[in-house]
Amino acid sequence: MITLYDYWRSTASYRVRIALNLAGEEWRAVSVNLLDGAHRSGEHTARNPQGLVPAIEIDGHVMTQSLAIIEYLDETRGLGLIPADPLAKARVRAMAHAIAMEIHPVCNLSVAKHASSAGGEITMQSWMHRFIPPGLAAVEAMAEGPKYCLGNTLSLADLCLVPQLYNADRWEVDLAGMPKLRGIAEHLSSLPAVTEAHPARFEPA
Repeated sequence: MITLYDYWRSTASYRVRIALNLAGEEWRAVSVNLLDGAHRSGEHTARNPQGLVPAIEIDGHVMTQSLAIIEYLDETRGLGLIPADPLAKARVRAMAHAIAMEIHPVCNLSVAKHASSAGGEITMQSWMHRFIPPGLAAVEAMAEGPKYCLGNTLSLADLCLVPQLYNADRWEVDLAGMPKLRGIAEHLSSLPAVTEAHPARFEPA
């Protein structure tokens, strides 16, 4: 069985959960609690030397980094998340990277906690409100809609967008000026692979 080592609120893990659901294979989630430091344990760093989530055991291998995992699933399970056309492929990856490599890193839990603990008036929420809106405004400009980020089918960009919008809602970021993203999110939230990957389904008891 495929084993995903994740944290319920991790947006990177959330992306991979959606991809696994799309693959239609049996898999299990093993929680790595970021709040109590489980990601820094020797057991977990043996899986992922970066001490991050997710990590996945699949096809006899251990893999890390959510985008690399999703691309592996796309190529081995035929998910169709990355177009074959070079230009379309570049556009999908650019939008996915705008979220996963620009917004996500600066809003990572460890970064936000460090910033808010350094003194001054910075709080976790003010940090998120500083960096999420301009990042998503750029994504709004890149997106096509009305149902998907780009084109007429689900892509890697959509798998990155859903968790980032969840994080924006969590921190009460105003998305009123982003009608395309809101419309895409409304459509994507109706897809079983997306709803079944929602963090609420993986919150520890």
